[in-house]
Amino acid sequence: MNKIQATEQKQLFFPKNFAKVLLFLIIFLAICVIASLIFGSRTIGWTGLMDGLFHPDVQSHEAVVVRQRIVRTIFSLLCGAALGVSGALMQAVTRNPIADPSILGVNTGASLFVVCGIAFLDISSANQYIWLAIAGAIITAIFVFGIGSMGASGATPLKLVLAGAATSAILSSLVVAVMIPRTNVMDQFRFWQVGSVGAGSWEAIQLFTPFLVVGILIALFTAPALNALALGDEVATGLGVRTGTLRMFAALGGVLLCGAATALAGPIGFIGLLATHVVRLIIGPDIRFILPMSALAGAIILTFSDVCGRLLGSPGELEVGILTAFIGAPILILITMKAKMRAL
Repeated sequence: MNKIQATEQKQLFFPKNFAKVLLFLIIFLAICVIASLIFGSRTIGWTGLMDGLFHPDVQSHEAVVVRQRIVRTIFSLLCGAALGVSGALMQAVTRNPIADPSILGVNTGASLFVVCGIAFLDISSANQYIWLAIAGAIITAIFVFGIGSMGASGATPLKLVLAGAATSAILSSLVVAVMIPRTNVMDQFRFWQVGSVGAGSWEAIQLFTPFLVVGILIALFTAPALNALALGDEVATGLGVRTGTLRMFAALGGVLLCGAATALAGPIGFIGLLATHVVRLIIGPDIRFILPMSALAGAIILTFSDVCGRLLGSPGELEVGILTAFIGAPILILITMKAKMRAL
């Protein structure tokens, strides 16, 4: 009887199979990192990999290529983790399993502000991109939530998704309207718009890291209250949770993570949707564990997609935003169909 009680108490703190899943994700992440350093327009041998990582005095071509790929790999891991956590926060705030920065229009809002900055303010640096993208993401998130909250029923999951889809369509049209008359803007913006981690640099990583840290701290701080929010606003209020304040702070964390990643890597979609949904299916609904696992899963998905893009597009590369959209769209359809069947 004591063993049964001890097991039940342990499960209160850690979901079932949490350790196994965590170990699997860490191993898979390590494999993705090694693959990212090895594969590309030129495949690197094991000796070149070791020289590039552990022998800075060696200046062979393979060692230099590995060192260049280290920056890209770290950038990919950070962006993937940020998008994974952002997706988890968006889904928790809206109580919608298909909520994602790209679906709610937040990515498109960031894109619009960036393209307007290029067209009207002549911006060109990552530091300028990041602030404009975050401003666009925040304003879009507020607008979508405001539209989705109209009516007696308040901000229902369906209304938020519809509001996000409509807002995204409108903003996409505005992006095209700004770009078409300006050839120089189109040339500068089109590569960023597809979504790629190939432009990652140490400067971009330094700019991105503070936003990543702040966003993750907000996520961890709000996680216990988000578990209460999952039970419904009335129950959460009864437990002492200020639902309005909680949603504001949690959404701010998600928008910071999404906006910063979008500014530097472009509007890469579906990472948050894929990472969070898979993690929730495996370990359950506890947001305290979904957040760190979504960060790992997001980093894995983005890095793996980047490696696949390099292999499929060799000797060039296929931008990672195309691959994530190609993978994520069918999964979104399956999730929606599954939810519809449950409703019936």
